[in-house]
Amino acid sequence: MNLIIDVGNTRVKSAVFKGSELIHSEIFSYEKLVDKVNESIDKFKCTNAIISSVSILKKNQISQIKEKISLFILNSNAKIPFKNKYSSPKTLGVDRMALAAAAANKYPSKNVLVVDAGTCITYDFLDKMGSYYGGAISPGITMRYKSLNQFTENLPLLSPKYERELIGIDTNSSIHIGVVTGVINEIDSFIDKYRKKNKDLTIVLTGGDLNFLNNRLKNGIFANPNFLLEGLNKILTYNL
Repeated sequence: MNLIIDVGNTRVKSAVFKGSELIHSEIFSYEKLVDKVNESIDKFKCTNAIISSVSILKKNQISQIKEKISLFILNSNAKIPFKNKYSSPKTLGVDRMALAAAAANKYPSKNVLVVDAGTCITYDFLDKMGSYYGGAISPGITMRYKSLNQFTENLPLLSPKYERELIGIDTNSSIHIGVVTGVINEIDSFIDKYRKKNKDLTIVLTGGDLNFLNNRLKNGIFANPNFLLEGLNKILTYNL
């Protein structure tokens, strides 16, 4: 059994894989990392683990996990199942590495655009030859709401809400339309541009805001909430 640990900007997501089959997953706070990992190791008899983090990991947490299991820490030196054409490979985020690995594994010989709608919205492109070139990074939905509140004197901090109208009739609806409709238009526009340049493009949507966005984007998108976890599992088996 493989234990997959994805430490994001706001939470930790873990999963257990038997081969390529995901048999368990859960989400928890950063403070519960060691306890939750140990629970999964004992319950599922995991023998290998990989940890991917876009934030700083504490040395004592890593040491405690290593006492229980063989742990692979994902970084730029890892062997990866795709050709990395990124001009600064050492700076490529481990989350984007995992998404590219998932695309290469699940959609071989296809042009793939992965849209990860989380704290940030990332766009990652892998061509049909298995070459990864990069993409784009923009603020996520929650980050946009927070920025409007933090960098102004009077705008409130709101929770995401979809407004069907184009014109906001008050401050709250104006913010919702500006943020949510802006994100939807951004993603749709990126997809359109990639489709014009790449025939038979496969598009995957993942990330924490997947459910909020999925039915509001254009058709022809594969929604996969576990795409990054699948990529990490692929990288782990590739490095064993």
